[in-house]
Amino acid sequence: MSIPPRSAIRTADKWDLESIFAKPADWENAVTQLDDQLASLATYQGRLSAGASVLADWFEASERALHLLGRIYCYASNQYAADTTNQDAGALDSRAMSVAARAQAALAFAQPEMLAIGFDTLRAWVQSEPRLAIYAHHMEGLERMQPHVRSSEVEELLGQCSDAFASAATTHSILAEADLTFSPARSAQTPHEVLPVAQGSIDGLLVHPDREVRRTAWEGYADAHLAVRNTMANCLQTGVKQHVFMARAHRHNTALEASLAANFVPTHIYADVIESFRRNLPIWHRYWHIRREALGYEHLFEYDIKAPLLSSPPAIPYVRALDIICAGLAPLGSAYVERMRRGVTDLRWVDWQPNQGKRAGAFSSGVPGTHPFILLSYADDIYSLSTLAHELGHSMHSLTTWEHQPYVYADYSIFCAEVASNLHQALVRDHMLETEPSPEMQLAVVEEALSNFHRYFFLMPTLARFELEIHTRVENGQALTADGMSGLLSDLFAEAYGDEVDLDRARNGITWAQFHTHLYYAYYVYQYTTGIAAAQALAEPIRQGDAQALERYQTFLAAGSSQFPLDLLKAAGVDLSTPEPIDTAFAYLSTLVDRFEALTASATH
Repeated sequence: MSIPPRSAIRTADKWDLESIFAKPADWENAVTQLDDQLASLATYQGRLSAGASVLADWFEASERALHLLGRIYCYASNQYAADTTNQDAGALDSRAMSVAARAQAALAFAQPEMLAIGFDTLRAWVQSEPRLAIYAHHMEGLERMQPHVRSSEVEELLGQCSDAFASAATTHSILAEADLTFSPARSAQTPHEVLPVAQGSIDGLLVHPDREVRRTAWEGYADAHLAVRNTMANCLQTGVKQHVFMARAHRHNTALEASLAANFVPTHIYADVIESFRRNLPIWHRYWHIRREALGYEHLFEYDIKAPLLSSPPAIPYVRALDIICAGLAPLGSAYVERMRRGVTDLRWVDWQPNQGKRAGAFSSGVPGTHPFILLSYADDIYSLSTLAHELGHSMHSLTTWEHQPYVYADYSIFCAEVASNLHQALVRDHMLETEPSPEMQLAVVEEALSNFHRYFFLMPTLARFELEIHTRVENGQALTADGMSGLLSDLFAEAYGDEVDLDRARNGITWAQFHTHLYYAYYVYQYTTGIAAAQALAEPIRQGDAQALERYQTFLAAGSSQFPLDLLKAAGVDLSTPEPIDTAFAYLSTLVDRFEALTASATH
């Protein structure tokens, strides 16, 4: 097993970034063009109050600039994500962040000026100027945010800070993605064989049937982060301080309040996630007990959490995975499925082969005017199939929104982002359980489902608790250290795992350092829990053929940010203002544990 360099990957297996800019010179020309547009936008400063037509002109001009910025940033960031060892790509990504900061600063005067105009006047202009009619909801959101919008000078300065503020996250990312070297994993069956550990291979190694492979991979991965823990801790402390600074600059009481207010989500929902998680921990404790007994282990360690009960788990090549996903998504309609399939097979949406320097994990990106772009490292197993289904959910959500909404609403709230992706996984999972009768595949599907819930309904709520505590400490004037954060997270995991899992506190506690793509987005991770809960609620009636449920879901996909997130989801059929959907999803998790227990009774170890 070896991980090839980026240069060895076939073009057909890479995403088609040339569809954004055919050659690097075109990207350079776009940056020059954007700088000219930003200079032109400066002529509107101090003039937005001149009348409805001027404000409409401003919106059109600013959205042209933002649209171009999106293409510039998508092209550069995706180049770098595909190979973080490529210094030219890293330089391009850095330049894109600088361009984005310039744009943010150039646009900063607009909100304060609109607030100065007054909402009675703005509402009248929306009624009188046809080009402003689409901005009625946008104005409503701005009115809600009014107490937290500062003067033009302050907003411009805060916009200029964004580039410099990105350095902490960037440094952590470079350490993790490009500079860390990991000790290879080793097999008990073939002691002389080594298996390379990298960001693109670690997930596959942690589901390896050889326990020694899992142990050495898990320990080597953690040890590499432990070796630079103080640097990473300083980066994360800086990131948290930045969140607190920006919250206070915008007159929020806490960083939590600031983050959730951006999505018009009340803070009690964050508390609901944590309390629902703690209330339902006995489900997890029961699962760990069943898993330990099924594996025949006296002690269950964290590297055993995804241990396959089958010595040879079913192999699922990439092409077959796409066929299974398309079949599983049939309830969403043939047009939906065929468009998605063509995007993958003909338009090269997916960059799926592992390569050296490839960013950890998976994501879907893109902006209006491009097609979606998906990055992952496919490993011929049920976990990779599920990841592909997940990212295709994001992509189809984005594509549908881009086509149905004007630019101002052509993105969806982070609070809604994990719904479509997890709905894909739910439909595909149920399809496989119905159509793949072999005990081996049934067990593999259930194990993957439990692994997915472990991430969203165990790991993410635990990180949410951790995130709340480290922000609170900084808000109270306390320092964050590597040992302090590791001790905190290890304590939280100890409560969550209970007595059924033996913890290696040092290696377990460093988990925070392995989430450099998450913890620098303030209070992001709790939305994985709300997202999978909403997806589970919406998927079941669609799977049963409820035409009205499908229509409501299609409306949700097309809505973008044209309504507030909680309102959108409620119209789709799930009310996340209460903890009921999360508790209901935990009840579904309990049925998966029951199914797992039944399947393991006849599994061969």
